[in-house]
Amino acid sequence: MNYDAIIIGSGAGGLTAAVALAQAGKKVIVLEQHDRPGGWTHSFTLEGYRFSPGVHYIGSLEEGGGLRRIYDGLGVSQDLTFCELNPDGYDHVVIGDQRVDFPKGKENLIERLKSHFPHEAKGIDSYFADLTNMMESLSNIGKLSDPLKAVTSAPSILKWMRATGADLINAHVSDPILRGVLAAQSGDHGMPPSKVSAFVHAGITHHYFNGGYYPLGGAFALPRAFVRALKKSGGEIRLQCRVKRILVEQKKVIGVELDSGEEIRSDVVISNADPEVTFGQLIGKEKLSPRLKRKVDSVRYSTSCLSLFFATDMDLRGAGLDSGNYWFYDHADVDKIYSDGLTDAVLKDETPPGMFLTATTLKDPSKMHSGHHTCESFAFVGYEAFEQFAHTKYGSRPADYEAMKEDLAWRMVRGLEKHVPGLSKHIVFYSLGTPLTNEHYLNATRGNLYGIEKSPQQVGPWAFSPRTEFEGLYMCGASTLSHGVAGVTQSGINAAKAVLNCRTRDILTQHGASLTFLPSEDVSAWPENLRRKMERGEVAREDEEREV
Repeated sequence: MNYDAIIIGSGAGGLTAAVALAQAGKKVIVLEQHDRPGGWTHSFTLEGYRFSPGVHYIGSLEEGGGLRRIYDGLGVSQDLTFCELNPDGYDHVVIGDQRVDFPKGKENLIERLKSHFPHEAKGIDSYFADLTNMMESLSNIGKLSDPLKAVTSAPSILKWMRATGADLINAHVSDPILRGVLAAQSGDHGMPPSKVSAFVHAGITHHYFNGGYYPLGGAFALPRAFVRALKKSGGEIRLQCRVKRILVEQKKVIGVELDSGEEIRSDVVISNADPEVTFGQLIGKEKLSPRLKRKVDSVRYSTSCLSLFFATDMDLRGAGLDSGNYWFYDHADVDKIYSDGLTDAVLKDETPPGMFLTATTLKDPSKMHSGHHTCESFAFVGYEAFEQFAHTKYGSRPADYEAMKEDLAWRMVRGLEKHVPGLSKHIVFYSLGTPLTNEHYLNATRGNLYGIEKSPQQVGPWAFSPRTEFEGLYMCGASTLSHGVAGVTQSGINAAKAVLNCRTRDILTQHGASLTFLPSEDVSAWPENLRRKMERGEVAREDEEREV
């Protein structure tokens, strides 16, 4: 079977590239090893409760926002509705006994921080001025039509190019609690502030200036919309279809071979897999140039995590929770907490010193099942903590592994109970995922969350390019441009541009319907027909039963 393009993996990057190429008239097929599309944007259901392991909030959806332009330009916006998280606190940062809420709007956030740390007012202003200038400089560098601005932006780029997030924070403020607050979103990249690129740190804060949003129905709404657009344009997707190897002749790709032995031919292959999978497993390191082999062998991957998925019959609003995310830190040394998150330290702690909690049914009340809330909580841990069980088969791991999971799950619950008293008595279902879970379902090297780690030495020109040394082989995903829904989606656009040799505006031509937004904090403002379906439990049931 011959195609114009084969896409390996149906994560946000792979599906974006596939839709863009299909809309450009190419015959496209997406090959996904899982039984559902989406990669980190997929959802799953356990005992009737729906969970979304990789999507907890999305930014850049305002008019003119980067992600908004892609959704509109590919025409997927007509199939997407988003719930807006609490605009007075899309992120709640709790350090010890001090809490700071991050409100929508940069100026609102600045004023909120000044109200908590008035003695740091000058530093707060200069911090956000520098941060904003950094992001604008990056944007200008990418605008080839405005070379003058690109040149004038160079000093800011050069100043912070090798700097870390901690360098950026510490250059402006000295209060240890404020430093911890400004570093609190480090879970969105998984690195200690002292090791992450200053631009990655700044980019995450900047991404949410205009608020946080959650897909109605859960993360699976994203791949569902993209698969619809793909099929509408004549593209195909095959699930439970694992690629065994990429076929190469004289440094030129000619297609792929599946585990089944079937060969699919194309002179364009886009890999949404990480570099170790793409070059180490699917190509074979013996086919790589010495330079590329050194890069693949030396690259460092982002950390992994413990993922606690649970349902509770507790009145979470009555307990003080809302639709915002909660970042719980036992102390202000956030750098140490994330440094420990690269190791097995969490296995030795009575409760994790740093945890993330989100109540997805407060973000999207339509997800309520049997009157119960669904929640997702995460604590960072390195792959080494579970490497002793890596050789065992999923579904039949040894009893020691299962006992370890049980113990860790309840340590996480006890950690959450410090902030949500009585929670342990109201849990009606729970399941814990580990780095091995990520490795199994997402084919992520060492269970990594965000592709390669985002240190100054591995971002920008030192990350992996959409183009490779193999003619016809392209890459997208979290190890290229950036990670997260927005970064990976843009990486799919970049891969499609490289294949088509065109500009972004040549791809984003569909002029889709405007996105629909619903307030998470005010269900009375939702359309009446949707409220009635929610009351009857029909929304959650329909989403659970619907096949993409």
